[in-house]
Amino acid sequence: QLQFVESGGGLVQPGGSLRLSCVVSGFTLDYYAIGWFRQAPGKEREGVSCISNSDGVTYSVESVRGRFIISRDKAKNTVYLQMNSLKPEDTAVYYCAPLISKNYPCYDERGYDYWGQGTQVTVSS
Repeated sequence: QLQFVESGGGLVQPGGSLRLSCVVSGFTLDYYAIGWFRQAPGKEREGVSCISNSDGVTYSVESVRGRFIISRDKAKNTVYLQMNSLKPEDTAVYYCAPLISKNYPCYDERGYDYWGQGTQVTVSS
């Protein structure tokens, strides 16, 4: 059974930083790529960053590139999302999930079948 739990969200001021964690169980990080997504109120869920299973290659969408860093610790079965220089528009519920279908790029939610409960990130002064 695939399980993954997000944590690390909270309230932070603009320009601040947060590190989100995604602990997975029931599979290893060598088997599935992992994506981070976010959904702001009234908006569709969007891909943020992802990391491949085979060689750890990462990808981030343009809106967060240079500010967000995705990484993994295979020994801990954990994927991280380091978020720096946070902006109010980064406010959203953040989700991690395993990429089930490789027919889609890792930032496309159509490749994902399972979602966790997410963790709330609020950027506000």
